[in-house]
Amino acid sequence: MESSSIAQNLININAQITDIAARHNRNPNHIQLLAVSKTKPVSDIITAYESGQRIFGENYVQEGVDKINELSAYKDVLWHFIGPLQSNKSKFVAENFDWMHSVDRLKIVKRLHDQRSPHKKPLNICVQINIDDEDSKAGISANEAVDFIAEVQKFERIKCRGLMTIPKADVPEAKRRTSFAKMQQLFLQCTEKFEQFDTLSMGMSGDLDLAIEYGSTMVRVGTAIFGSRQ
Repeated sequence: MESSSIAQNLININAQITDIAARHNRNPNHIQLLAVSKTKPVSDIITAYESGQRIFGENYVQEGVDKINELSAYKDVLWHFIGPLQSNKSKFVAENFDWMHSVDRLKIVKRLHDQRSPHKKPLNICVQINIDDEDSKAGISANEAVDFIAEVQKFERIKCRGLMTIPKADVPEAKRRTSFAKMQQLFLQCTEKFEQFDTLSMGMSGDLDLAIEYGSTMVRVGTAIFGSRQ
């Protein structure tokens, strides 16, 4: 995509976030924009960076690692891994990324911990919640979350920062509101119980309004910034 288009798209998305936040009495500074850069060339990421974007999300391990290495001079970029992770690739996430969003197994937490260098900052993670109990989606159920997070606290090279979810999209708005509200309630419960628990990664291009209304602190946007996937 042309650099001018990416720059303008970022202006538009940030303005949209600010507008939605104002309507729901939220501080827009408490809502981070995660630019989902999967399948996009490094040149697009550089354009977004030059437009002020610093947080990028990748879904595929090798593609993400290649980009991180190519952009190693950009020291203030934070790289988030947001896709499903196979055990045999956990080492690459532990060694290269700053955040991991899709954690739902203690086996993966242990591998990430053991493979994270003690000389690096702890790996920030979000626990993935399958808020609608869908068979087709990863994540743990809401009623398992507190006990799961309590176990994660034992790993010193892992810092559990919050929750991530992808609610059902193809259901009536009332049902979607119920799912978002359940996530908000669970997040608030966890913030009271766990230290440094400050991130609710929830909402994409199609449901930004609902996500922000129900307390999302990080929205994941790709196509609306970079254009259609290649």
